[in-house]
Amino acid sequence: MRMMIFGAGYSGQAIAGEALAAGMHVSGTSRSMEKCAALSAVGIEPFLFDGATLSAPLRDAMAQTTHLVQSIAPGAAGDPLLQLTEGDLAHHFPRLQWTTYLSTVGVYGDHGGAWVTEETECRPVSQRSVERVAAEQGWLEAGARAGVPVAVLRLSGIYGPGRNGFVNLAQGTARRLVKPGQVFNRIRVEDIGRATLFLAERHLGGLFNVTDDEPAPPQDVVTEAARLMGVEPPPEQAFETAELSPMARSFYGENKRVSNAKICNLGFSFRFPDYRISLADLWTSGRWKP
Repeated sequence: MRMMIFGAGYSGQAIAGEALAAGMHVSGTSRSMEKCAALSAVGIEPFLFDGATLSAPLRDAMAQTTHLVQSIAPGAAGDPLLQLTEGDLAHHFPRLQWTTYLSTVGVYGDHGGAWVTEETECRPVSQRSVERVAAEQGWLEAGARAGVPVAVLRLSGIYGPGRNGFVNLAQGTARRLVKPGQVFNRIRVEDIGRATLFLAERHLGGLFNVTDDEPAPPQDVVTEAARLMGVEPPPEQAFETAELSPMARSFYGENKRVSNAKICNLGFSFRFPDYRISLADLWTSGRWKP
């Protein structure tokens, strides 16, 4: 089996790690030679991809791909890979058996703190979430035309080794913003890799929330990280008066509790089902550092 990951960044490399451990050949794309060298160092066959053109070597690798992961965010013009292939997966990926598109729980928009499932209506608020909804639909349609299952993974806030509350506390950038009733879901990056391999090995398609079990107020996560570090947490700040970028503020305009019951009912088990278990693992293992 040969997996290709378009956009082999933080999540893509976690997926690659699981696929390599399962015996797959894994290739991945990056925009820079430096990052391509880093991919090669961990066993991923690298390809340069600028999002605008498909080189001859990349096209050759696509023709041998059996499992495709698309993790590059769409833009105003749409999904870059769908644009370049005109959504014709059968032509560009003739050996393809399964595909996944990495999306976001942001497609649900705001539901006033209520629980949402894969059956819940999408109410995207930001332009980036509107673009994600269109990309999801584009991939599902492309898969249907090619007769290939497409799993759309709706991911919550991604964190893990090198990207976590401990790093923020150590760097002095952690904040405890308080907005009454606001909760967020999170997902440990390794669980993204494990969920992807779980679905790939079973050739399962459809919509899947890949998220932890416990939607929680963001300030609680910072407090727990500080407790584990043995440091004083930063003071609480009211969301209404805090200085935030427009993008950061927009995240707080979407309040929901995201259920992962669908993938769990299929037999998948999250290794890090809540932030307490995950933070304790990062701290005790020492893998929290960049």
